[in-house]
Amino acid sequence: MTGPERQFWINTVSLDHVEGAAAGGFTQADHGANTRLRRPRVGDGMIFYSPRTALHGGSPVQQFTAIAIIIGEEPYQAIVSDDFHPWRLAARFEPCRRVDAKPLVSQLSFIPDPSHWGFPFRRGLFTIPEADYRTITTAMEVAPPA
Repeated sequence: MTGPERQFWINTVSLDHVEGAAAGGFTQADHGANTRLRRPRVGDGMIFYSPRTALHGGSPVQQFTAIAIIIGEEPYQAIVSDDFHPWRLAARFEPCRRVDAKPLVSQLSFIPDPSHWGFPFRRGLFTIPEADYRTITTAMEVAPPA
């Protein structure tokens, strides 16, 4: 029996949090909750979309800012402060360049209405078709996995 098919994800995260996750080798979702973070599996690809530089405020970014491969089997809880213990999942970040999202909109099937192209990213963590993953990673100058 074979395992589940590889999936491809978008994770909407502010740029400052993406940079912290890349430095720490993990991903978070839903502000650290242990909800949808159990869905990605080892080997899945994840692209990070950053709407802004910071979670609360910040300047607009609207870019695909990082790409990672999931390497953790289960989420784990980190202790960031006395009152913040987010759930995380281990990820290996790949070298890439940041790219503006808007020029890719017409090529992405998960964006049904180009005039409201930012709306799908409000879901936070969600799956996308492999073809869309390859379109974005190619623009980010990352060789798609075989």
